[in-house]
Amino acid sequence: MNRRAVLAEALGSLLLFATVIGSGIMAERIAGGNIAIALLGNTLATGAILFVLITMLGPVSGAHMNPAVTFVMCMRGHIRIDAALAYAAAQLAGGIIGVWLAHLMFDVPLLQLSAKLRGGGGQWAGEAIATFGLVLTIIGTVRMRPESVPISVALYIVAAYWFTSSTSFANPAITLARSLSDSFAGIAPSCVPAFVAAQMGGAITAHIVSGLVFPAAPQNAALADGP
Repeated sequence: MNRRAVLAEALGSLLLFATVIGSGIMAERIAGGNIAIALLGNTLATGAILFVLITMLGPVSGAHMNPAVTFVMCMRGHIRIDAALAYAAAQLAGGIIGVWLAHLMFDVPLLQLSAKLRGGGGQWAGEAIATFGLVLTIIGTVRMRPESVPISVALYIVAAYWFTSSTSFANPAITLARSLSDSFAGIAPSCVPAFVAAQMGGAITAHIVSGLVFPAAPQNAALADGP
């Protein structure tokens, strides 16, 4: 197993999750109660860090930073099962540390649980669609224009923050990690299982649909590769 790749997944998730939570806290503090402005700040920071992290870590690990993406790449034969499990563990562990670091930076309690309820058919549909679009974007761009993966993924997430009812978590690890932050970007722990189920359903659907739309991707595709 490529230890550098696993470390890259942990580090990337740490920085991504710290950005999501930290920018959410910052945006809420300076937006003066304007939720649209707060969401815009959270969106721009997330899209920007995604571009940086995928550009930097893509050649090392594929820059999945998302168990749903890793699961699909395993299904497609681009990463071994043992490596996929290591990736998922690294993504979750690194991401939780990132949440705690965001709390540390903004002088809020390190250990907390979110009280922000997010649920219902509309939000579950939003998560399924958000994750479907994300995975389809990754597979399609890797196949058709691999050099554009960082900007494509970043721009998709920026768009999905606004066109989905759930504001596009689209990531089981970040969903769980966000339940540990009672902030603008948080989600109540009781809402996590349904979100994760919707995300995995969307990811699997994207895997199936991509096989109908795109030619078979080469085994050395940049973002899809793993150890």
